[in-house]
Amino acid sequence: MGIPTALFLEVNPIYGYLPIIVVLTIAMIIPAAGLFVGKLIRPSKPEAAKLLPYECGIEPVGDARERFSVRYYMVAMLFLIFDVETIFLFPWAVVYDQLAIFGLIEILIFIAILVVGYYYAWRKGALEWT
Repeated sequence: MGIPTALFLEVNPIYGYLPIIVVLTIAMIIPAAGLFVGKLIRPSKPEAAKLLPYECGIEPVGDARERFSVRYYMVAMLFLIFDVETIFLFPWAVVYDQLAIFGLIEILIFIAILVVGYYYAWRKGALEWT
């Protein structure tokens, strides 16, 4: 007969973290081993064409560090925000039958908040390109 598990963890609580330590170790070893093996077996033949930004033969025009307008980033962030928020409609649609009228009212409030945010961004000119 062995030591009961509860008594074993009570005596040495570090063993409760052992599975986490094992998973983290494996999660670090596998990518490192993959990179190491890849470095060993891949061909290394640098050519002038391979060192260009585009391997298709088109010469790059202009500077790669060109500045973009802040509005470009604003539109991108607003798109991400509204896109992620609309993803929350999918779980609602899946369980729509179970939610009944409460779910309908709840999602209408959610959509109203989205519309108010969209209207605010539109009125502030965040969606204008010029």
